[in-house]
Amino acid sequence: MSADLGTMGPVTRSRVVITYCTRCKWQLRAQWYAGELLQTFEEELGEVALRPATGGVFRVDVEADGAETGVWNRKRDGGFPEITELKRRVRDLVAPNKSLGHAER
Repeated sequence: MSADLGTMGPVTRSRVVITYCTRCKWQLRAQWYAGELLQTFEEELGEVALRPATGGVFRVDVEADGAETGVWNRKRDGGFPEITELKRRVRDLVAPNKSLGHAER
């Protein structure tokens, strides 16, 4: 049975934007992170967007309540995040009380 989204009230959910360098061939990495975040935060996230860019960029940002917060920046944070670290950082912004189970350790 499917829900008719048109009859549901407005739900404000956070949006994650993963900006990745196309010249560096980081699209598959961005897609994998997106899938992991959607699976973990299926009720908290309204969208995970992939934003192609150039210049060696790999960034993960959370948009919530009209503000954008940088969660991970490859240049600032040094490389790519472990998935457990990325989930913790996203969780702290979108669902601070949510348990991540084994990722908490």
